[in-house]
Amino acid sequence: MASDELDFWSFVELANHRLATEHGFRHQLATEVLLTLNRASNIVTYDLEASVHRPRGRSWSGFRLLFVTWLAGPLEAKKAAELTGMSRAAVSNLTKTLVADGLLDRAPGEHDGRSVLLSLTERGHREMVEVFRSQNEREYEWTSVLTETEQRILIMFLDKLITNRDQFDIRGRN
Repeated sequence: MASDELDFWSFVELANHRLATEHGFRHQLATEVLLTLNRASNIVTYDLEASVHRPRGRSWSGFRLLFVTWLAGPLEAKKAAELTGMSRAAVSNLTKTLVADGLLDRAPGEHDGRSVLLSLTERGHREMVEVFRSQNEREYEWTSVLTETEQRILIMFLDKLITNRDQFDIRGRN
């Protein structure tokens, strides 16, 4: 099949075939699972950013930081980085922008003079309620193709992948 005729699924099939026959790799199903997981995550994230956040002048990363601060804050920047899956440097850079936009407050931490405590401003709170209303509707559109039981099974499977990662030497922020 010519490369211009490939779609995602035929590429996965081709990749698995070539990895096995030409290179001797044995774990094609693992490759297919993770290619599909990454593809789905990228598509959904891009759609949410493009349809909900960018029209409001925000990024997906900015939303994630505001979201965890909205629901778990006030919280230290270090904890915000952990909950968002971002680096501390990314949180620090985003914080500057969101403070300048009047959505986030930054104060010295309670336990350590070097730490920073993040909280939403009143304007930030109002924006998050409005933005999440739109995001939640879009989330529902995405997930409504699955039954409630299928959604719970998917969560269970993803949780199993995430919680069992300590069985091997994983590298990552969290």
